[in-house]
Amino acid sequence: MWTLPNLLTLSRIFAVPILVFLLWRPTPIDYAITFVLYCIVGITDYFDGYLARAQQRFSRLGQFLDPIADKIVVAAVLVMLISSRKANPTPEIEGLHIIAALVILLREIIVSGLREFLGTLNVSMPVSQLAKWKTTFQFIALGALILGGALPDQPWVHLVGLGSLWLAAALTLVTGYDYLRIGMKHLD
Repeated sequence: MWTLPNLLTLSRIFAVPILVFLLWRPTPIDYAITFVLYCIVGITDYFDGYLARAQQRFSRLGQFLDPIADKIVVAAVLVMLISSRKANPTPEIEGLHIIAALVILLREIIVSGLREFLGTLNVSMPVSQLAKWKTTFQFIALGALILGGALPDQPWVHLVGLGSLWLAAALTLVTGYDYLRIGMKHLD
């Protein structure tokens, strides 16, 4: 149960309050520190799965926590990048770009609910390869948007983040539809 992959997954969950705190005080140095922490979080996301596969140490706890950790990190960072605060009156994600963020958040909620429901029917819905790419682009988008806050004189970094956010939103729609299509077969 307390395997290294599971501990790495838990570390992502425990990093969320720190990420939120740092994004609450949006100065370039806070964004820089957040970016470093966010990169560490992303690396642990890769390595927990890699180690579990390499060591053949799959656990129900890991299967349960890994997608939750991803969703908590993404949701918390998205909310913080959308919100405007006195220290940063212009959020990193604003205007029409909020639609991409909402698509991502809503899909995560719908798929989580669908997985929970299907779990009661003993139907598993494994993560697809395309959903892994979606997660990758989400992490890239949010990382670039955080880095853009650390490098305000480099607007291209922010644009890379917004472009990746829209790509992640598009993949989110495709994978969300795939999961719904599969799940609908088990609904009355």
